[in-house]
Amino acid sequence: MKHSIKEWITATRYWSFTVSAMPVLVSLAYLSWKGYGFVLCSIPALLCLLGMVTFHAAGNLLSDWWDYRKGVDNEQAYAVPFLVNKMFEPQEYMRLSIALFALGILIGLSICLIAGWQILIIGIVGFVLATSYSFFKYRALGDIFVFTCFAILPMLGTGMATTGELVWDTLWLALPLGIITISVLHNNNTVDIASDSQSGIKTLPIMIGERISTAIYIAYMALPFIFVGIYCIAGVVPPHALICFLAAPIAWKNAKQAMGYYKTGREALLGLDQKTAQLHMIFSLMLTVGLILAYFL
Repeated sequence: MKHSIKEWITATRYWSFTVSAMPVLVSLAYLSWKGYGFVLCSIPALLCLLGMVTFHAAGNLLSDWWDYRKGVDNEQAYAVPFLVNKMFEPQEYMRLSIALFALGILIGLSICLIAGWQILIIGIVGFVLATSYSFFKYRALGDIFVFTCFAILPMLGTGMATTGELVWDTLWLALPLGIITISVLHNNNTVDIASDSQSGIKTLPIMIGERISTAIYIAYMALPFIFVGIYCIAGVVPPHALICFLAAPIAWKNAKQAMGYYKTGREALLGLDQKTAQLHMIFSLMLTVGLILAYFL
């Protein structure tokens, strides 16, 4: 079966790649401000960025493959419909996923050659988690997985790749970024409560219900800004980081749409996954700009 390049790219859920790329950029900007030099312009930085996006794409395909086999993705689910609508064969997803994982491993080994083999530990943990996401997701542990793979590991890995050491301070910023990332998954799982329940898996929204899940999503839209504000007061980040508040109108718009659930039901939550990914991108970019300004000023 032949497919266009656009179809292949869409199958990887390219719109979500900012979720994996932004933690790397924020880490690089933070490390620069902390006095490690302008690490944004370095080969390890570029390799970290490429590696994260490559593993993310591979993981998305593998996750969709598992969801289709498990029956989680079906006509009632809110998902990329390629496998459900038979536009792609499952083995096509699997082959591309394997190829991307292989490419990601090569990128990771290249980073090891530059930064030292100690970083291999982080890479191995990331690979194991990326290939076992569905195991966590089906047991209501998807949020923990997402926070680990898209906040903690990329930030620690980026620090080690560019400085040669574990910079634990970067984890302060893992919290606000990780919360927005979790909210993408949380919204998806809330929308898919009915279809996920029928397929026999467990997610946090299934366990706590739609109303509470929606309230949690709304809280997620506020918490990242609260944390950055606290960090500025405490001196964890410079005042320039408050530029990320320019993303607050997007967060408010998302929260307001989610509030519509209490009037119109689940339909109000449709499309919030992509809008939340957009929030993640704008919030992270503004935070990166603020940290870079602090470095130069």
